[in-house]
Amino acid sequence: MLIFYCWDFQSALFNFHSFLTVVLLGICTCTYVKMHFPALLEQRTGFRGFFWKAARIGERLSPWVAVGCLKMGVSIIFF
Repeated sequence: MLIFYCWDFQSALFNFHSFLTVVLLGICTCTYVKMHFPALLEQRTGFRGFFWKAARIGERLSPWVAVGCLKMGVSIIFF
């Protein structure tokens, strides 16, 4: 019987810091894809609509997203 004694073994859903990192990277990725390949994110509804909305957040709130990415990078490196 194998038992994990490491409490840091969590998915991004249960670790808030990892969840925020995944969300910020998703927003940045969707914004990048929309800028270079706009035809991929034309659909505004359904499953692909979620990525369109993430790209829209990245376009409209780009200074705040950039600050969030910077803070996440610093916290990952130093903490």
